[in-house]
This record gives sequence, structure tokens and C-alpha cells, in this order.
Amino acid sequence: MRRALRSAFVLTLLAAVAAPLAAAPRSAVPLDDGWQARIAPSDGAAIAAHRPEARWFPARVPGSIQQDLIARHRVPDPFLATNEAAIQWVGRTDWQYRRTLAVTPAMLTRDHLDLVFDGLDTFATVTINGRAVLSADNAHRRWRIAAKPFLKVGANEILVTFAAPIKTLQPMVMAQKASLPGEYDSAFGDEPKGRQTSPYIRKPKYNYSWDWGPRILNVGPWRPVRLEAWDSARIDTLRVDQDALSDAEARLLAKTVIQADRAGPAQIRVTLTGPGGTNQTVTQAVTLAAGPNAVSLPITVARPQRWQPVGYGAQALYRVSAALEQDGAATDTADRRIGLRTVELIRDNGAMGFRVNGIPIFAKGANVIPFDSFPTRVTPASMRLLVTAARDTNMNMLRIWGGGYYLDDAFYDMADEMGLMVWQDFMFGGSVTPPDAAFRKNVQIEAEEQVERLGNHPSIVLWAGGNEILSGWENWSDRKAFKKVVGADEQERIGVGMAVLFDRVLRDAVLTRSPGTPYWPGSPSNDYDGPADTDKAGDRHFWDVWSGSKPVERYLDACPRFMSEYGFQAMPDMATVRGFAGNGPLQPTSPVLKAHQKFLAGEGNDRLLLYMRDRLGEPKDIADFVYLSQVNQAEAIALAALHHRSCRPVTMGSLYWQLNDVWPSISWSSIDYSGRWKLLHYAARRFFAPQVIVAEHKNGATRIALVSDATTPIAARWRIRAFDMAGKPLAEQGAETTLPALSATDVAKLDDAALFAGADPATSYAVAELMIGDAVVSRTIIERGVPKTMRYPDPGLTATWSGDTVTVHANALARAVMLDFGSIGAHPSDDGFDLLPGESRTITVTSKATPKALAAALTLRSLGSRR
Repeated sequence: MRRALRSAFVLTLLAAVAAPLAAAPRSAVPLDDGWQARIAPSDGAAIAAHRPEARWFPARVPGSIQQDLIARHRVPDPFLATNEAAIQWVGRTDWQYRRTLAVTPAMLTRDHLDLVFDGLDTFATVTINGRAVLSADNAHRRWRIAAKPFLKVGANEILVTFAAPIKTLQPMVMAQKASLPGEYDSAFGDEPKGRQTSPYIRKPKYNYSWDWGPRILNVGPWRPVRLEAWDSARIDTLRVDQDALSDAEARLLAKTVIQADRAGPAQIRVTLTGPGGTNQTVTQAVTLAAGPNAVSLPITVARPQRWQPVGYGAQALYRVSAALEQDGAATDTADRRIGLRTVELIRDNGAMGFRVNGIPIFAKGANVIPFDSFPTRVTPASMRLLVTAARDTNMNMLRIWGGGYYLDDAFYDMADEMGLMVWQDFMFGGSVTPPDAAFRKNVQIEAEEQVERLGNHPSIVLWAGGNEILSGWENWSDRKAFKKVVGADEQERIGVGMAVLFDRVLRDAVLTRSPGTPYWPGSPSNDYDGPADTDKAGDRHFWDVWSGSKPVERYLDACPRFMSEYGFQAMPDMATVRGFAGNGPLQPTSPVLKAHQKFLAGEGNDRLLLYMRDRLGEPKDIADFVYLSQVNQAEAIALAALHHRSCRPVTMGSLYWQLNDVWPSISWSSIDYSGRWKLLHYAARRFFAPQVIVAEHKNGATRIALVSDATTPIAARWRIRAFDMAGKPLAEQGAETTLPALSATDVAKLDDAALFAGADPATSYAVAELMIGDAVVSRTIIERGVPKTMRYPDPGLTATWSGDTVTVHANALARAVMLDFGSIGAHPSDDGFDLLPGESRTITVTSKATPKALAAALTLRSLGSRR
């Protein structure tokens, strides 16, 4: 079977690379099959401990050694139970991959045969037939090898040897007086505390663990591999710069770089296809010189259609295709999909925000971490579920956090199509960066390559230097201690090195390769215009709540200019918990739950309990613990997000931490690893709605603000009604109003005496509503104490099923209603909602289980039902 597959491959390659007298088209043949792996023979200690892995075994490319060993049941799945420790040896071991490439005389008639690795993780040496041809040291780069001189007719061996990153770097790190401050210390003893190797390597930082993810130091060719055949010239890059955009026309410049190995005539033909399918073509004759040739062709688009963020118009997209023609035939092609739009940073008097196509847009959304500990597990379908879930809950921005990896084009294609703005970090997660010029040069190549690849996506509205590097250097205690140890001269050398990297190298990559997109040197940052991470200027990461154990009401204390990180943890659904923990008895301190809780090295469940006991009361069992944690998370983030929106235009963005998970865990995500929405994600649809009412109770009074993201005024009505627990009306206030465009407006401040008519705070509540026409578009419950002090009655919740829909009815006020299906995976169309006395809501439930099984499993939870 293998011989037949190899023969088929050779025939395909022959057809693709056989050369006529004139230059033939460039062709690419995937080399993702036929790989084997083993422990590198030089790693004697690993061979002694794991002898079966010293023999060649099949390996999947793209992929990682860890995935191959999991598939072969040589290591347990680290996502299950407490298995994470058992896989650690894999990332500390040297490995080899090999593949045989059959080459024919016809293949060698091509001028060039290039071996291209789109990603090698990380320290990799490539040999062809025993001759070293590449030493790679950056997982974020593409590596191209001019392989023809090393190939021969017949069988050729490609061998890739990966050196374990910790073993490679640790001698250098340990020899230093003080190593660069990093991110998270290892829980497995492979690195001394405070002596991390991660700052010195261009590898996804989350591999080394984070406070939401495991330590899995992936090894392997993690992106596709291919053989490219070409003759005298090829298109190296294509991008489209937007020189000007108005309602009358757009002036574009299609910029190509042609790599040629000799001088000669050629023609570049560029075709632009509009959203409606109409084409226009421009051509340019050129005389190529040996080496890289920059060729630009102008294109004018009459009456251009703009790409708009979701909620502000359509997402018009154009396609630009370039062809390199030699001797009358196309020898190479490239294409890009683009959108026409303008983006400006709002920077007046310390402000931070986005103006897209001239419209100041309040950014609503979340931070995105990598979709999986193993990137090759991520499919376009799984990404689409998360991107769609963001769009469907009224988000308009996602921040791609800097401790992971640059995502596939498919993600940005989805964001382009759905109108989601993307804040794109460069891949720096929080560690101090090495000050040497060689490191910066490596990063420069990485940055230019990635901006060149992604820069034409209209969804990307910001490139940022990375996550918490600059603010950490200024403010964090371990950085301050490091500065004292190394002294003033070394402190200055490192500080200057970071300034050159983040203010020059990365900024220049964006200015030269995506000139229509702003650059921001880090998050949080003030673009070197004063201190970072303050409420007064730039973007803010606020962690007094949760990490600092402060009350959630601290969210109301200030109006930051742009809140790019804040968060609150919650448990995933019980179905997800049972998936990784099994069916045995569980409590917050169970070893398996602590293993999947990375905050405070596994003790983060105590923080969940602290906030739970402070606001909601003591959980009765593990299912109640899950429920209360999700209620707390949803209400905390809703309080913050609505406050941010009510601070407009002082505040112009609210991105909570975090949208997703990399593994099944207890974390800040609103969608767990299994794709199940926590109550927070349902709440986001309400607090990120285009028009909302904000009701903030503080110091015996309630502030009422109305918010609208619409670009035109809207006639509306607001009202507040107070009730006792029996449903008796106590007071009502409200008014007809007009919501100004793009606004937040304070409309009332009501003291408790007037609103509640002297009723007991524990037995009364108010309902604030915003109505447009006959529809209630936003509603919130006002309490004068934390929920555990409220004497809510049992709401008498009932469920009536009809096929895959269930109608939930409440006899009395039902706060935070949750449809809990236990260990059965199910997705309700709404969840975590409030019901007023006598109200019903009909919910569609999507599940692989039958309606009968769902009905039998359903538990209706509410804050009143617990008592």
C-alpha cells in the first residue's frame, strides 16, 4: 500500500514539475504524508527511559510528537483527569522526523526545487541526504530551503532534528546573574523558580503554561510542508495598499515582490474583482533583475463599497489577483481578498478608541487565546463556531492575545465576512525580551512575514506589540527586583532593547506592510506618551477584581479610556466537567478540579468560593457550585461592561477576558473548551445589545443611563418599576426620550426613598427597562444588596416541552434562571435570564440527546429556588 501511494506521489510530482523549454508555472506539492518520528539517537537518557519511542513510528504532519504519542496510547491524554504530568517528558526530549522524497531526472530539470516548512517548533536542524541545510529557531516563521543542490535522482532522505527547548537554553540561563523575568514558573520541576527559558525563545508562550492552560511544550513540524518547483522567477509576496478612499473613488496600489534568478522581460497582470463580480485589469511590462524585484501597479476603483464593522453596514470584499507572465504564459499567480476602509486611533487628551470609516465605534468584545493546546486540532469549523458565537452576542471586536500564535487565514476570513474587528497582538506574552540585536533581527523577519500575510484583512484594525511587556517592566514587583539585581547599566540596555523592538522594529513592520492599520506598542500601553495601564490614558488591564480579591463593585469606581482586559472566573458546565473528571464524587478541592484550575497553581477554586460566599452564599453540592460560579461571573462582567458603555465617550472599549479555552478547564472563558456557553456568554448578548439601559445602585441611589450604538437618533422610552416580593407595585418612574446617535446619556439619579417607598431592602427590588416601540430591548434588575441578602421567594419554575423547545414559566420573580442538563451536553438558545412574576420564555434546545432525555435531565435553577 505504501509503495502504491509513493508511486502515485511521484507521478503527481512528475506532472507538476516536468519542464518544457520555456519557464513552466510554479507548482507546489504537499509533503505532509509519509513521515516517521523517533527519539533522537543523541538523547541517551530519554532512550533509556522510553525505548519503544527510540524506534521509528508513524508521525502526522502537521502536528506534534505529543499528539502522535497520545494517538498511539504511549502517553495518556493530558486533558483528562490529572494526566498533565505524564506528558512532560515529551517536551524535554530531542526528537527526529524523517521522510523519503523520490526524485526523478525530470524533476531536476526545473531551475528550483524549494523545500518549504510553514512552521517548525522550534529549534530544528534540517538535513537532506545527510547534509545540513537549515538551522531554524523560530516557530512563528516560514522556512524556505533551496533544496535542488542537495537532491539526487532516486530516494532522498529529509531529516528534521528537534532539540528540546529547555535543555538547549537552560545552561545559558543558569549561567546568568539573573535571568530575564518570564511568565509562569513550571509546576513540574524542570526549571527552577524564577529561572525560565521561555523569554529567550520564539515559541508560543502558552506552551509553558498559563493561569488557564497546561504546560505542554509542543515539538514538531506544526505547519504544512511542501516542495515548490519554479524556474526563472516567482511571486514572493503580494499585498494591496490603499492610498486614498472616498465615496467617489479608491486609489489602490498592488505591490508585488518578484524573486528572479536572472535578468529578463516579464509582465505583471493584476485583476480586481468587485463584490458584485465585475472585473478590471491592469498590466505592466517589467525587466526583471536577478534577486528581488518590487513592482507596483495602481488601481482606481470608482464608487467603492466600504467594509464596515458589524452593526454599521455591509462587509464588502474585493479580490485582487496577480499573474506573472513570461513568454506569453502565466508562470506564477497570487491573490488577496481585501476590504476598503479607513481606521484611525482616537487619541485626544489620552483617549484610546477606534474610528472606522469616520465613525467612532465603541469596541465590544472579548480576548481570544489559542483555540487548543495542539493547534493542528483546530479546524475551520471549530473556529467558525466561536467567531459566530461572538458575532451573535453583539460583539464587534476580538483581541488576539499575544502569548499564543498567529492564527490561520481562515480565522481572519471569517472575521472579514462577519464584520468583527480584530485587535492583533504580536506574539509576546509577558516576559521581558532579550536585548541582543540577533533576537530583534529574528523577530523583524517574523513580524514582516506575518504582517505581509495578514495585513490585507480589513478586520484587523490594530497591530499591538504584545501583552503586558511594557506595563510589566514599569510596574511589576519581579521586574523591579530584577532591575536592582542587574544594576543600572544592564537595566538600561534591556529597556532600550525593548524600546527598539516595540517602538521601531514592530512599528516599522506595520508601517511598511500594512500602512492603513494603526500600531500600538503593547497592551496595556499609552504609546510611550506617559505611564502605561492607567485609567487616564491608553488601554487598561484591570485585575483588582478577581486577582486582587476586591469586590466586584470596584468596577464602578472609574471610567478607563479603553478596557482591554478584565475578567472573572467560572466553572464550565457539568457535562464538560464530567468529560474530564469522570463520574466520581466531586468537590471544589478534589485533585482533578485543582489540576484543571491553573490560577494560583491550582488554588483558584478558593477564589471562586470567596466571591460566592460574599455575594451568593454557600454552594450545596458540585452542581450548585457550577451554577453559582457562572451566575457570579455573568453578573460581575455585566456590571463592568455596562459601566464601561455608560462612560462613553470617555471609555471607548470593553473587552472581557476571555472568550475561549485551550483545554477543559476552570477559567475566565465565556465558552468552555467543549464549545458550551457559560451564562456569561448569554449575558453578553444582553449587555452588548445595540441599545441598553444601565442601572447602577450605589450609596443609596440608582444612576440610570441610556446607551445607543446607532448612527442615527432613536425614539425610546425608559421606566423603572419597584415591587415587593409579593409583586405589589411600590413606585414607577420613566419618560419618553430620544437616544442620541453613538451616545451614553445619564437620564436620572433616583434615591432609594423615592424609588422603593421605604420598603425593606431585602424584600423589594426594581426593574429598569428600555423600550423602543412596543419592544423591551434591555432590562436589568436593581437590588439594594448582594443577592444572598435578598429574600427571594421560590419562583415555582415549571418546564413545558414541545419537541426541542421548552417553555419556562415563573410564578414569582426568578433571578438568573439556568437550564441545567447535568452530564448531557445541550445548548439552549437562551440561559441565565430573569423572569418577572407570571412571565414565560420559550427556549430551543440543541443537543444530540432526545427531547425525552433532555426533559428527564433538566433541572431549573434560580437564586430563589436554592432556598
